Amino acid sequence: MRKIIHCDCDSFYASVEVRDDPALAGRPLAVGGDPAKRGVVATCSYEARRYGIHSAMPMSQAVRLCPALVIVPPDMARYRAVSRQVHEVFRRYTDIIEPLSLDEAYLDVTGSDRCQGSATLIAREIRREVRDGLGITLSAGIAPNKFLAKIASDWNKPDGQFTVRPGEVDAFVAALPVEKLFGVGSVTARRLHDLGLATCADVRRLPLVELTRRFGKFGATLHQLSHGIDDRPVRTSRPRKSVSVERTYARDLPDPAACLAELDGLLAELESRIQRAGCAGRIQGCFVKVRFSGFDTTTAAAPAGAPDRALFESLFATAWSRGARPVRLLGLGVRVDQPAVERQLGLFEDADSGAEN
Repeated sequence: MRKIIHCDCDSFYASVEVRDDPALAGRPLAVGGDPAKRGVVATCSYEARRYGIHSAMPMSQAVRLCPALVIVPPDMARYRAVSRQVHEVFRRYTDIIEPLSLDEAYLDVTGSDRCQGSATLIAREIRREVRDGLGITLSAGIAPNKFLAKIASDWNKPDGQFTVRPGEVDAFVAALPVEKLFGVGSVTARRLHDLGLATCADVRRLPLVELTRRFGKFGATLHQLSHGIDDRPVRTSRPRKSVSVERTYARDLPDPAACLAELDGLLAELESRIQRAGCAGRIQGCFVKVRFSGFDTTTAAAPAGAPDRALFESLFATAWSRGARPVRLLGLGVRVDQPAVERQLGLFEDADSGAEN
């Protein structure tokens, strides 16, 4: 039986800011852009969350919710440096580490002899080292697989941990609401609820053939997850799935002509990123992302073997037609095929992502 730990630093950017400026402790704090320049919240302290503030919220809205909000611009170089220090702690316990972001990673400690081989004790020691040595806190979930470990890491946040032992998996998963399942967004959750399926125990009652009939290949994923099954390994390297570039504009682009005038600059930057990523020969499709002035976002995509301006124009027209309003953000990107040796047909493919809107 595997021993997987999901480690997640608590309000990472905000925690680093508070550590380095103790005067910020206990105050509602948001890290992000200037509200006067249409910035958004990258992360916020737990004190700010009590006002309903959350990541990706427009900073202007956050200030309306909490006029006393302290806003700090992000310092990515500093956050990356702290992230490297956190990963140095991880490596004292295992070399099998799958980074998900600067503040989040999976660890496979199945073969570790640290702490008598106890994953629960290893997680506790990692949390202690990060707290005492780096001055920030980290929450951890311990379970036999990645799916359950990630859910468990949210159980006792902040600065806590939760273990799902092998003998507890069935009962733990049965009680989970369907919204906790990977790939279940609002659309799929609504469809499940319409069928009377609110928990994993409910999903289990529907035969696999019926789940597949109603949800396509994602039905098999629902069947597996509702039984707590996840065989994905902890990967020490993560294959790139896309390359993209996007810009948020201080003033809305008022019409399609203004948006199309931005394409050449975006395309040049995208082509540069593709070359740096070394994936020009593995492009499978192109996409355009549009965020309208009301913050609703849509994406249009099509198969392609290379970035193509004419195709991006066509995709933009499709995306624009869904909102036909001034544009706040415009992005271009390409989907990249994984090398065959790394390809793993998506156990956790998002059932809601098929509709590009």
